[in-house]
Amino acid sequence: MQSLTIIRPDDWHLHLRDGAVLARTVADTAAQFNRAMIMPNLSPPVVDTAMAIAYKARLDAQNTSLTPLMTLYLTDHTSAQEIQLAFDSGIVKAVKLYPAGATTNSAAGVTNIENIYPAIEKLEELGMPLLVHGEVTHSHVDIFDREKGFIDQQLAPLLQRFPKLKCVFEHITTSEAAQFVTGASDLVAATITPQHLLYNRNDMLVGGIKTHLYCLPVLKRNTHQQALQQAVSTSNTKFFLGTDSAPHAQGAKESACGCAGCYSSPAAIELYAQAFESFDALDKLEAFASLNGPDFYGLARNSETITLTRRSWQVPSSLSFGNELIIPLGAGETLNWKMEA
Repeated sequence: MQSLTIIRPDDWHLHLRDGAVLARTVADTAAQFNRAMIMPNLSPPVVDTAMAIAYKARLDAQNTSLTPLMTLYLTDHTSAQEIQLAFDSGIVKAVKLYPAGATTNSAAGVTNIENIYPAIEKLEELGMPLLVHGEVTHSHVDIFDREKGFIDQQLAPLLQRFPKLKCVFEHITTSEAAQFVTGASDLVAATITPQHLLYNRNDMLVGGIKTHLYCLPVLKRNTHQQALQQAVSTSNTKFFLGTDSAPHAQGAKESACGCAGCYSSPAAIELYAQAFESFDALDKLEAFASLNGPDFYGLARNSETITLTRRSWQVPSSLSFGNELIIPLGAGETLNWKMEA
């Protein structure tokens, strides 16, 4: 196969940040994707509908073709009334649960899941999706076990209590998560990132720590990587593309306390193509990237197409990022597929 044409994909889990860097992040995303589900963990976080509308205006001001789909950041104090306002706005498409302290800018997140039961009940009533960062944050739980702990301690009980809740388990990283989603109702789906398909913890740790592969949830052992590859190699419509592209300037990533996140937007679809080809599943890429997500969210599939051509090229070693530089995922690596302009 020398070329592959697919329906234009969407990114169902994306961080764009704010301010001057939007010129980079929005343009990189718009070059490949039609729509993107925008994460709300800014500083300060997007905790109400008015903030989401204002943030969308800043994204739209970049004058690209990207359609941003906005989310709200759940806190212990998010009310059912705010959920209703968000739904009625037509701007906010989902609500994001960050356990407090789980990842970047999550300090204002939820400290006890029971605190948000009124908001969850309203989401269930409206059919509005809950997006979850699925990790427990207890200090005694090993970082490699935090996703499984979240499933057992929080997600499974939550979905049992609210069986009609529409839920996306974001950026899953383990065999347990893939099994859980597969066995759950049709109201439960999951996104998977390019880094968790392409790399495992050996890639991050062997021969010296690779700070630009550090993300949360952290890369797991190769058996979990293989379980994710198997999940997307099937025709299971519950799994779809969500890059979790999370930009941080080079200095912030390479500091003594490096930030968590991989910036994959500039080569996202090529990275996914590289991954799918590596486990002989290129014929499943279009469903994963372009069909399963809009179908789950009840949105129309895109009408445009993109074409990937087989040719070797190198991911840039760095890119401009406001007044600084950013190191993209796969920097300096040779990829086999290139999206045609």
